[in-house]
Amino acid sequence: MVTRTRIVAGLAALGLFAGLVGAARADDKDKKADPAGTWTWKFARQDGEEVVSTLKLKQDGEKLTGTLKGFGNEADIKEGKVDKDGNVSFQVVRDFGGTEVTIKYKGKVDGDTMKLKAEFERDGEVRMREFEAKREKDKA
Repeated sequence: MVTRTRIVAGLAALGLFAGLVGAARADDKDKKADPAGTWTWKFARQDGEEVVSTLKLKQDGEKLTGTLKGFGNEADIKEGKVDKDGNVSFQVVRDFGGTEVTIKYKGKVDGDTMKLKAEFERDGEVRMREFEAKREKDKA
């Protein structure tokens, strides 16, 4: 009788553990990607000069707002969106030597990394850049 009781108790504990693991995995799948925060990336221009860009994002549902600082100025992001899978998109209008250029960004958030592609037209030519932004840790 003691053995049967232990077997039943062991199976019940195993079932409870399996249920908790399954629930934790379901929670992980239900977590939405979080683009909110400060993101930075660097790239080298054609002349070799290193440019650092800082993107500050706020999220309200599927809407993204914020600013992008780089090239010595700061611009508001427009038409910012994020979906539950972490896909982001937004636009920034920049002034390059008196000419306004709209840069369209698309990418994906994965934890503290955001892979982005920027596309813009300049001098009649479509140009693209791909880069990886890293989320800045909170400074305590």
